[in-house]
Amino acid sequence: MSRLWGSNPSNGEDQHHDEDQHHDASGERREPDERTSLLPRETHHHLDPDDPAVSPYNLLSVRSLRWVSIFLFIIAVLWWLVLLIATFVSPPGFHTRGGGWFGFAYSILATAILLVLLLFYATPSKTERVVLSMVFFFLLVDTIIILAAYPIRHDENWVGIVSVVWALLVTAWAIMCDAVVEYGKREEEERLTGRIETRHSFREWCSVFAGTILITIFLAVTILFTINLSIRARDATLAPPGKLYFVDSNKYQVHINCIGNTTNSNGHKVTTVFIEGGEDPVEGRIANWVDEAYNNNAIQRYCYWDRPGMAWSENAPSPFSAGVAADALSEALRKADEEGPWVLVSHGVGGIYSRIFASRHTVEVKGLLLIDTLPESLLHRIGSPSRGFLLWVRGVIYPLGIDRLVSAIILQHNRNDRVYGRDAYQNGKQIKYKLQENLVATTFTNNEIIAARGILPRDMPVVVVSSGQKVKKDKEWNDGQRELSQLTDKLVAWDVVNGAPHEVWRNSHGKDILGKRLVQLVNYN
Repeated sequence: MSRLWGSNPSNGEDQHHDEDQHHDASGERREPDERTSLLPRETHHHLDPDDPAVSPYNLLSVRSLRWVSIFLFIIAVLWWLVLLIATFVSPPGFHTRGGGWFGFAYSILATAILLVLLLFYATPSKTERVVLSMVFFFLLVDTIIILAAYPIRHDENWVGIVSVVWALLVTAWAIMCDAVVEYGKREEEERLTGRIETRHSFREWCSVFAGTILITIFLAVTILFTINLSIRARDATLAPPGKLYFVDSNKYQVHINCIGNTTNSNGHKVTTVFIEGGEDPVEGRIANWVDEAYNNNAIQRYCYWDRPGMAWSENAPSPFSAGVAADALSEALRKADEEGPWVLVSHGVGGIYSRIFASRHTVEVKGLLLIDTLPESLLHRIGSPSRGFLLWVRGVIYPLGIDRLVSAIILQHNRNDRVYGRDAYQNGKQIKYKLQENLVATTFTNNEIIAARGILPRDMPVVVVSSGQKVKKDKEWNDGQRELSQLTDKLVAWDVVNGAPHEVWRNSHGKDILGKRLVQLVNYN
């Protein structure tokens, strides 16, 4: 059998002693003469198959591929580290509009495949190659989905594309290395033992078993990636009700939707109610209540937007504070030719964003309706390290899409649920936005809201409507609502709706109070 690239001399080959001294027929030693052979006589002694010298590492090709694999593993670790950093702070050029979780997941997969390859390098297995071939197939499908579906390609940017192609190439490399090592192993066994060994040691069986289990896990992970990408491609076909506008030097797009005419029948400009959502997207929640008010002619026009990472809006680069969000909203409104005047209606954490926006647009903003909004004294709840860690872990496992798979296939939830409805919390973009919010809540955002409180005009009308349930259960929340009632000198009303949950409009009495206060602010002189 021909050797692959050649091999090193084996330490275990039969090396004859130099026959500098020769023996005669009687067994006595005699001095060498001109008839003494200069070369030792060749024998055909074979090694024991368990001898450590029987190794594929004798081949230069096998050793070379291992060193190249180590080099690729170093590159994979470095790429993983860069993307790990990018989940917290966006390096120049590494911003991904879709959250970046898939790119990070593919970098983990590529690194893990190379690590398994190196750990079990000397024990190749046909089963491992078959499973790796299946991993390669599904990664190829993932690559096609990402490249073919424009919304996903747009969201993943070059970072996600490079990551999935890198994982694809690493898988192909692992298959090739395993095949070369197996060929080299057979060659060395035949050369050094005289036959191809069919039995395996207990250590080899354990090595093959462990490697196969790990690669099977990689296969399951890759299949889940493919299913989640397919669901994501399906969700991307849901058109937004409004329009998307590029902001921040065309780095990302935000969604704004406006309903109603800007002028009344007399040609006078109407006051527009602008909605800032809370912990979840606006659509299907607070927007429903405002839309009822619009249909009942209580208000003449309203608009809302999705903060970057929510519903149809794309993720912004990190770090991303409430002040940066206010700037993005200002730019998007300018591009949409929306000038106000505004009455800002906000819920939950959205109150922080509305107040900062109001402090930067004091002329256009006529009033604030704060619906059980978060006071700045409780920003530490949003910015707690434990919450941030859990959000990061959730983002890392998001590409598996197990919860999305359950909701889509078992619970039969539709794309509306996943984009802005009850399953929106599973969305990778929203997870990334909440992580961004968490990282700067007690630093940048806290400083911005303190500055906004000092800038907000003292004569701006403010209405505070609080959840009776939360006020009774949480003293800090009650104190925070009282702080909000003292934002300006023109407190129109502070209503605590007994029995109302955090989403006050879901309570019939709360809805009536909100409708009444909204009309007061819109018509306030």
